[in-house]
Amino acid sequence: MGDPQASAHLDEQQRRAFMRALLDDVSALEKMLDEGLFETGIRRVGAEQEMFLIGPGAEPAPIATEVLAEINDPAFTTELARFNLEANLPPYEFGGGCLRTIEETLKAFVHKAREAAAKFDSDIFLTGILPTLQMSDLSLNNMTPVPRYAALNDAMVHLRGGKFRCNIKGIDEFYVEHDNVMLEACNTSFQIHFQVAPDEFARLYNLAQAVTAPVLAAAVNSPLLAEHRLWHETRVALFQHSVDDRSGTALARGQRPRVSFGDRWLDRSVLEIFREDIARYRVVLAGDVDEKPLEVLAAGDVPKLRALNLHNGTVYRWNRACYGTKDGIAHLRIENRVLPAGPTILDEVANAAFYFGLMTALSEEFEDITKVMDFDDAKANFVAAARHGLRAQFSWTKGKSSTAADLILSRLLPLARAGLKHRNIDSSDIDRYLGVLQERVESGRTGSQWMLDSLSTMDRRGTAHARCQALTSAGVARQKSGQPVHTWTLAAASDMKDWRHSYKTVGQFMTRDLFTVRPDDLVDFAANLMDWEYIRHVPVEDADGHLVGLISHRTLIRLLAKGVRGEPVTVSEIMKADPVCVSPGTPTLEAIEIMRRRRVGCLPVVDQGRLVGILTERDLIEVSAKLLDEQLRDVRRS
Repeated sequence: MGDPQASAHLDEQQRRAFMRALLDDVSALEKMLDEGLFETGIRRVGAEQEMFLIGPGAEPAPIATEVLAEINDPAFTTELARFNLEANLPPYEFGGGCLRTIEETLKAFVHKAREAAAKFDSDIFLTGILPTLQMSDLSLNNMTPVPRYAALNDAMVHLRGGKFRCNIKGIDEFYVEHDNVMLEACNTSFQIHFQVAPDEFARLYNLAQAVTAPVLAAAVNSPLLAEHRLWHETRVALFQHSVDDRSGTALARGQRPRVSFGDRWLDRSVLEIFREDIARYRVVLAGDVDEKPLEVLAAGDVPKLRALNLHNGTVYRWNRACYGTKDGIAHLRIENRVLPAGPTILDEVANAAFYFGLMTALSEEFEDITKVMDFDDAKANFVAAARHGLRAQFSWTKGKSSTAADLILSRLLPLARAGLKHRNIDSSDIDRYLGVLQERVESGRTGSQWMLDSLSTMDRRGTAHARCQALTSAGVARQKSGQPVHTWTLAAASDMKDWRHSYKTVGQFMTRDLFTVRPDDLVDFAANLMDWEYIRHVPVEDADGHLVGLISHRTLIRLLAKGVRGEPVTVSEIMKADPVCVSPGTPTLEAIEIMRRRRVGCLPVVDQGRLVGILTERDLIEVSAKLLDEQLRDVRRS
């Protein structure tokens, strides 16, 4: 999506013109492959670093435009959300001290971003999904004001023909319906690039597909989404849902989503990927393409293939084929998009070293990975790694079965070491990066496991949002130390220094685990429900989850006082219809004022017409006690 002026609002003439340009690019690419017009004989590697901007309370900080202006460096660019940034590293020849150079460059980039963010009382956090991120952060107000992002959203929503639905099951279950593509903004990654020659592309692309699972299993760092504990790398499931533009008909046919691992091994050429993606996925963005690639070739120059690259940027294979030019020479790359950002730069480069080492060593060991591994096993391994991390069960070459951790330690790490040595990587760097990865796997402490273990030790102290804030604050502090994640002490509730940030809005501490009744339920059921669960208010909702009323303990007492006998009484006869309610984003002080002024003991919380929580007097008493404790601490400090 590199064209900042790309548009989704096209008339048929513009759409046909762009398709013509796209087909011309494919023809030019085919001619270039036939005539050997690509750089060969050199291996380069590169990376892209995505990052979250966070505010004083560890919440997303939508200040990317301001921070980018402060940084003033073309290596930095926007992402979909105003609380994300991306930094692009230059390519490095694969050998010698390239891995250490990547690490030092990443450190310099993140330091520069942190310095800029600090001027806005904010910070940087490298993580796959920010633990404190809430659904309320994913409105179009937080979309970066760049035309191509709005165009992408418009196109995806139009093709979808309705809301995006996301349902992910892990320890908890997450389900949401969302009306835009901002779910994608939950994800930040560390994307790595591996330059290959055309005649080896298919063989190495297949190998990249095979090694993605074990590399991901060791790198997982995204176990949480909106306070729900899901997959060890939840990004994998979430990204597919976030830009799933398939209509009901396409879903019924089993059409492949735009985010995919693929369905088969590659046979011969990179052309297979580009042709299939054009055939399978409709154009969603287009721009003015003046280049005539075949004429450029005839003139002895190298075309940019802008139409092809624009379309390729809207199809999200986990291993993406990339065409590029540098100094007037064309090249091909495999972009691995699977790895999450964080937990530290050292951990990220260790993951990259493992991947690059395996790509080198296994290409020597196996002339053709497809002869010793079924594609379905490679794909199943990938999903298992995303779900379970190091505990995933893999089916490796020749059908051999083992856990991800055992496979990595017994077989793959020695191979990666040999691969890096074959490329003449500095021996001290091989020891440094693969040593970090080995210790991480031996300990079982990935970034995801650190988060899950930390939440477990907090033992439900404070609200779920407060625990996620403590987790994020601890992660930022430990990340700044530079020590790899397997050495980190667990986060504790005390890592959140100012709990006031956990109680700014109703959605941060409302009760989400609700007991509700329907209008046609018996009042006796509602009364027993209150007695069994020790609650004083029960929301009344219809079959679609819309709030239609509220029953209070006081209402039941009045009913009993009247001595009602005879015909059964239903909830609809005594409920208070159209009760006073608030949204998850309602400021806490405003909710308190509403309860005081309207003399109500609870406030149902409604989002887009549906009941999502409830706020009671008991909740506010707990908030007041917590905030009073904070104020007393402030007095003692002063």
